[in-house]
Amino acid sequence: MTATLAHIWRHPIKGIGSEACQSVGLTPQGAVEGDRAWAFLNAAAEDSDDWQPRRNFLQVASGPRLAAISAYSAPESLTLTHPDRDPLALTPATDGETLAHWIGDLWPADRPVPARLVKAPEQGMTDVPFASVSIGNLSSLRALSQKVGSEIDMRRFRINLWLDGLAPWEEIDLLRRDLRIGNVRLTPVDPIERCRAPDANPLTGQRDVTMLAELERGWDTRNFGVYFKVAEAGEVAVGDAARPL
Repeated sequence: MTATLAHIWRHPIKGIGSEACQSVGLTPQGAVEGDRAWAFLNAAAEDSDDWQPRRNFLQVASGPRLAAISAYSAPESLTLTHPDRDPLALTPATDGETLAHWIGDLWPADRPVPARLVKAPEQGMTDVPFASVSIGNLSSLRALSQKVGSEIDMRRFRINLWLDGLAPWEEIDLLRRDLRIGNVRLTPVDPIERCRAPDANPLTGQRDVTMLAELERGWDTRNFGVYFKVAEAGEVAVGDAARPL
């Protein structure tokens, strides 16, 4: 297997903004540095900073217009952009109310309202209750795009690390053994079962593909991408080689 790390993404606030990176640190305790470091609880959730399932937060599966938010991190601040909004520079620790106002009708009126922007536990507020790194395969994405009949933006899947050079669906074979990317060792966990979030187009914030139906019709699966844990900490960068161990 010969593969290259082609793209790195993180999501500083869960469900609210995707950020492209050239390099990022990975640790066993925190997985992808800065990923899902904050999350916006909705009013139906327990008022806690502990890990909670995604239904308790503002997230793209319930609010597709959030998919069109992009994020840009600076040492002490975060800037969010959306096609229907002026850019917002904020400090997450103090500007939760400002963010709720900025989001406004990007979040559906029939959903529990934004309640509090919380700092995630060290593992990050990912969709699974452990420090996880999500990995995708660009060849599988191309196969899915061909099936759908239009290019599928990788941001729909909110995956951290995208590999190029694999055969379509070869990422499932990666679950058989540890993986080395750069100087980081990763241990496989599970395939990623998908929800409605990838239906939303990151350019428009509109649902324009029924992704689960396309995956089931094409490959009899609801999975896309795979979860890993970090076994040995380090830094990965775009262009790093990826190889099984």
